[in-house]
Amino acid sequence: MTQTQIWPDLLYIVRHGESAGNVARDAAVEAGEAMIDIDARDVDVPLSDLGKNQSSALGRWFGALPASQRPNIVLTSPYLRARHTAGLIVKTAGMREDTYSLVVDERLREKEFGILDRMTAVGIKAHEPDQAEFRRLLGKFYHRPPGGESWCDVILRLRSATEMISREYCGQRVLIVCHAVVVLCMRYLLEHMTEEKILMIDKKEEVANCSVTLYEHDEKLGPRGNLALKLFNFVAPLEEAGEPITSEPDANVGAR
Repeated sequence: MTQTQIWPDLLYIVRHGESAGNVARDAAVEAGEAMIDIDARDVDVPLSDLGKNQSSALGRWFGALPASQRPNIVLTSPYLRARHTAGLIVKTAGMREDTYSLVVDERLREKEFGILDRMTAVGIKAHEPDQAEFRRLLGKFYHRPPGGESWCDVILRLRSATEMISREYCGQRVLIVCHAVVVLCMRYLLEHMTEEKILMIDKKEEVANCSVTLYEHDEKLGPRGNLALKLFNFVAPLEEAGEPITSEPDANVGAR
């Protein structure tokens, strides 16, 4: 670590494994339903069986890395599906309790959808046509449904989280377990993107469940170094384990 370094040596950002919400959303969309049928708060939606297998496969991949590349700080969204993913990664990686710290951070939570919660695109057009029109006019980056958040709101709370990471975990190896929008918004922040650039990335491909985005500190990038993107949406650990790749939005994201 250089004397002036302000970033972790390695920063892994992982989307949680497939959840029961992913499965319920697929069923609702296929049936043309307005609402997604799942009887739990979004924060309490668990992993599906496939999501557990994906998380364990990713944990084995982390466990096979050299000790110098394994995370020693684990930050997770408070949502059950993210906490469960983090727990399975830690367990199957064989990480001993004296070799890492696990912190739950509410700033890493899923984007909040307010009155559009649990609606499919069909449901939004049928029951909240004004919101569908506002979103069309403003775009997903700026549209904030009543009681919910825009992408800009998510970015605002993540600015605080990234400042904390640079202050408290410089020189460490950090793993963040979170949600698809959070993965993309972290890219927006760390790479100083524009709205157009991040939405183009979002349109091109969905962030897969248990995919890895990796940044590595590079002291050549500025006087105090910076984070260089090494991997995005990396799913080789799942492919090597023979686990299906899934990338569906969660249950409450008819208008992510």
